[in-house]
Amino acid sequence: MHRRLFPRALAALVLVATAATAGAPNATAEAPTPAQTRLHATIDAVLADSRLDGAQAGVVVVDTATGRTLYDRNGNRRLVPASNTKLLTSTAAMELLGPGHRFTTDVSAGGPRRAGLLSGDLYLRGGGDPTILAADYDRLAAQVAAAGVRVVTGDLVADDTRYDRSRLGPDWTWDDEPYYYAAQVSALTVAPDTDYDAGTVIVNATPGARAGARPKITMTPDNDWLRVDNRAATVAGGETTLSIEREHGSNTVVVTGQIAVGQAAESDWVTVWEPTGYAADVFRSALRRHGVRVLGRTVLGAATPDDARPLARHDSMPLADLMVPFLKLSNNGHAEVLTKELGRVLSGSGTWSAGLTAIGEYVGDAGMDTGTLRQRDGSGLSRRNLIPPAQFVTLLSAVRAEPWFDTWYAALPVAGNADRFVGGTLRSRMAGTAAANNVHAKTGSLTGVSGLSGYVTDADGRLLAFSIVLNNYLTSSVKGLEDQIAIALATYSEKETATARRTVPSAPEAPRVPEGRECSWVKPVRC
Repeated sequence: MHRRLFPRALAALVLVATAATAGAPNATAEAPTPAQTRLHATIDAVLADSRLDGAQAGVVVVDTATGRTLYDRNGNRRLVPASNTKLLTSTAAMELLGPGHRFTTDVSAGGPRRAGLLSGDLYLRGGGDPTILAADYDRLAAQVAAAGVRVVTGDLVADDTRYDRSRLGPDWTWDDEPYYYAAQVSALTVAPDTDYDAGTVIVNATPGARAGARPKITMTPDNDWLRVDNRAATVAGGETTLSIEREHGSNTVVVTGQIAVGQAAESDWVTVWEPTGYAADVFRSALRRHGVRVLGRTVLGAATPDDARPLARHDSMPLADLMVPFLKLSNNGHAEVLTKELGRVLSGSGTWSAGLTAIGEYVGDAGMDTGTLRQRDGSGLSRRNLIPPAQFVTLLSAVRAEPWFDTWYAALPVAGNADRFVGGTLRSRMAGTAAANNVHAKTGSLTGVSGLSGYVTDADGRLLAFSIVLNNYLTSSVKGLEDQIAIALATYSEKETATARRTVPSAPEAPRVPEGRECSWVKPVRC
């Protein structure tokens, strides 16, 4: 891979400044100014909160213009980063695939055509698109019909061979498997809505017309790939207690509990077992709607022959646009697809190992010391990921020199902005403070793990890069502590007088983590 040298030079500046503080928390390469001393005391007070008793905390703050470290607590300690891992994956994808990269899904004929009859197989080939909707498959089917195909004598072949057959990420826990944030990865899949959680369906439950009736269960998109086992009841009144969950290792969705007459519909996102079959099912139904009959079976996983003739094609949005739902909503599936796509494009192997090698080479070239970290997946769902906060700050400082930086920076969640596709996972945090519409940062959460890494403009107009990674706490959430630190950075000024009073900034309460969920909040909010 050919890389420009100026990001490495900028990163080296940060590394020099950070190295001077490696062995001494709260020290800087130069004597601290009075303002820095107050900042140190403020952040130290936040980290002394009893919620972090017995926990591990790493915090690093750097002035991106000078490379000067303003604060360092355990910056070189390897910590579990959760979704802060997406900073590595997203920047590598922007550089190595390019902002204009698209995923292509196409349909080809595997035999001669005459008078509306295709004597052979119909191939649906996936290009990894994690944003493809049922409506896009409908448009593909319309193109097949417009090409004059009415009957296919052979099979519908679902070609997912662009990536390998490993569906679940390294080290993911088995009990996460039914939940939307741990969807199976395939080069051929379906997303149910414009959150683009590929490989999931939305299960909707509406109360029956009277008490004692079963609730009505529908799925978005409608499909025959999943089966619903409806054990729930409609009741005259009381609390709704529905549970919607797919049985492990199957495509049976079990609905239990109760819903009251007249209550609003309940919905939940569940993953599918084998997304290639899910995509083929949705496409086959679309073909039927457009008057195209496939006489044969649906065959999964076979490759499209080189001599197959193209009939239809769908291109995804460019990667620059994909960055918005990916980073704003912390979409794990996007991270894993991009990891495999990096492997496929750069080495011809659509695997996690090949993609992670490419990511490691890019971030190493950007100045990260890859010998100090371990990345096991693209999203951060693996608990074997270990990244020191100082290395995040190195990357954040270096990528400011990249030509795609402004696009990527805009795709990061923005604190306190209520617009879901601006504020993203930070939209309900730090509102009404100096950090609101200021902090652009990636959030991260697993049970006992929280992180916030990104940028904040201080009161003097300097762009600061920071990383806060907190591990091994027992309380439900420590995000309020991250917010206090971010607010302190937003109000930091070297122009403060020596007599300025130090106070620990207050922050609105952040959403809490439901017990037993690896990602911090169920939809529609993300971690």
